[in-house]
Amino acid sequence: MLSHLSIRDIVLIDRLDINFRDGLSVLTGETGAGKSILLDALSLALGARGDAALVRHGAAQGQVTAAFDLPAGHPARAILSQNAIDDDGDVILRRVQGADGRTRVFVNDQPASVALMRDLGRALVEIHGQHDERALVDPGAHRALLDAFGGHLGEVSGVAAAWRAWREAEQALARQKAKVEAAAREADFLRASVSELADLDPRPGEETELAELRATMMRSEKIASDVNDAVDTLSGPDAATAKLAGLLRRLQRKQADAAGLLDETIRSLDEALISLDAAQAAADEALRSLEFDPQRLEKAEERLFALRAVARKHSTQVDDLAELRDRMAADLADLDAGGERLASLEAEAKAAKALYDQRATDLSERRRATAEALAGSVMAELPALKLERAEFIVEIATEVDERGETGIDTVEFWVRTNPGTRPGPMMKIASGGELSRFLLALKVALADRGSAPTLVFDEIDTGVGGAVADAIGQRLARLARTVQVLSVTHAPQVAARADTHYLISKAGDADGVTTRVKLLEPEPRREEIARMLAGATITREARAAASRLLSVDGEAAAE
Repeated sequence: MLSHLSIRDIVLIDRLDINFRDGLSVLTGETGAGKSILLDALSLALGARGDAALVRHGAAQGQVTAAFDLPAGHPARAILSQNAIDDDGDVILRRVQGADGRTRVFVNDQPASVALMRDLGRALVEIHGQHDERALVDPGAHRALLDAFGGHLGEVSGVAAAWRAWREAEQALARQKAKVEAAAREADFLRASVSELADLDPRPGEETELAELRATMMRSEKIASDVNDAVDTLSGPDAATAKLAGLLRRLQRKQADAAGLLDETIRSLDEALISLDAAQAAADEALRSLEFDPQRLEKAEERLFALRAVARKHSTQVDDLAELRDRMAADLADLDAGGERLASLEAEAKAAKALYDQRATDLSERRRATAEALAGSVMAELPALKLERAEFIVEIATEVDERGETGIDTVEFWVRTNPGTRPGPMMKIASGGELSRFLLALKVALADRGSAPTLVFDEIDTGVGGAVADAIGQRLARLARTVQVLSVTHAPQVAARADTHYLISKAGDADGVTTRVKLLEPEPRREEIARMLAGATITREARAAASRLLSVDGEAAAE
């Protein structure tokens, strides 16, 4: 329920704080006192369109804060949770409207969007008046109200789930058909490509490996050429080693006759030969250690060039050839097994459609039975509202080929205001006063089903009086047993039925006028109801009539 409303600098209101109670609360006051301003301010906090004209003259900004006391499982708390907003304690909506037209929104003191505030507002408050259209024009809302009245929410969820399953099955079937058709158009190309790629058998990363191997071997080739030259120089037929060895042997034969003159030469030649032998061994080892293999290099280059040629042919990267092969093979498999897969998907889609049709048909039958019950409940309220000659009709149009997530029905509330006339949509047929009474009868029939926790009725008793006004008051009081009801009224019969009575008035001087709201105690309340009965001059008879109204309604409330 709406527990508190705080308004700052909105039109004629400079500063206003109202604590609301459960049950039926009425707001009364003379014309122009500011009742509509109060509802405009509440609407602003519920996500209505902002308007710089709402800001009090001379103020930089206006502000409205609405606090709601809700049970733990209320849908509004689920909306908060979905938007990562703390939902402990009261739900507080705050709207700041700037005189420059800019607006800011806060939900539980966290910045939020107007869209989120509007979603929360719909879950928290319904504002109804003579010309209210939100709950009456949209047939989708009528269907939801009918389902709430009949307790169809489980069946509606089942139909929605079946609809989604059927749509998913149809989409899978369409995708498979498109894939098979595309594969069929490219069958020859696919078969040749799959064969070519299968023979090539590419691997991800293979291009990099081959390129690195090729580069390494080309470097090795250059090194091997120089090492081969070194080996030829050291061990070839023209190698200096053989000549030096022969020279060493000749000198060694003459060493004994040289009296030591050849010792150093022989020693140096021996060391040189040892070093040359070591260099030759090292060169041989280096040549053996080099990876260069002309045949291996040739094979690596052939493989690399073949991979790149096929990649260019298919306009893809070499690393993606393996994935392309697998995808083409799958497409070819789909083509080869397309008929079988299509038949399976067609069977699944057919079964899903049949399940949806069955659930939608069952729900449609339940709706038709519920429509009679809802129409009967509303009709039972109409005589007391002086609509005894009128007829309320729940019109259901069923189109089995117009399948949707909510079923196959379009639901719309129709009325016939006089016997013999043509029935039609309520918004087109009923006058303003009749419309408000039809709406009240509908809300009473629905009670707390499909209703926000707070209902606001804006002068729905306009143009009626006496017994009709009293009947409206009785029904508002009955509604207030299950939900919080706020009613702006000019009817003393309605005001007398209230649990709480607020007086809206204007006060001020030459410097400005402000709107005030006062909670009335019993005696001032009797005086206000007397004013509503008598007008500007309150007579003794008016006060007596007010006392009788309060007494009768107090007894009725006690019952």
